[in-house]
Amino acid sequence: MSFNKIRDIPDLHCTIFFKTKMKPTVYIETSIVSYLTASLSNDIRVLANQNITVEWWNNSRGNFDLYISELVTTEASGGDKEAAKRHLDVIEGLPELEVSENAESLAKALCIEGPVPQNAEIDAYHIAVATVNGMDYLMTWNCAHIANAVIRPKLEEVCYDYNYQLPVICTPQELLEE
Repeated sequence: MSFNKIRDIPDLHCTIFFKTKMKPTVYIETSIVSYLTASLSNDIRVLANQNITVEWWNNSRGNFDLYISELVTTEASGGDKEAAKRHLDVIEGLPELEVSENAESLAKALCIEGPVPQNAEIDAYHIAVATVNGMDYLMTWNCAHIANAVIRPKLEEVCYDYNYQLPVICTPQELLEE
């Protein structure tokens, strides 16, 4: 929430504030880009998630300020050349958040002190970049190491210990506006 002071009234010793209308911020993790651009799956659950992702992208993303990081760009550019082109086309023009030293330190802590396994270090980096940069939401379909209610309290604890607030971690379905 952001407030701007618009007028001081010395006689009344009060200040009038108004809420500045700002869009919530969303860090788009790589799984969102993949679900958005992949061929339709034969797995009914994955297909449903793909459809939800497309629906959110087409109908709700304009209500948010979207961000990625160089991690997303690197992951999106890997693999099959045609798929990589589709991935990069989707994220073209989205601002990239910095993978700062603070984000690196937090990512390491999420692996060492937290619930993210060492073999999923990239997931810890996504969480850390979104957290250190003060994102409101981290959107992902990675429910193993990121959007997982069982590990969330430990993620919050580690972030709190490093003086950060973990963003709301969610899937596109949770940010659909009806």
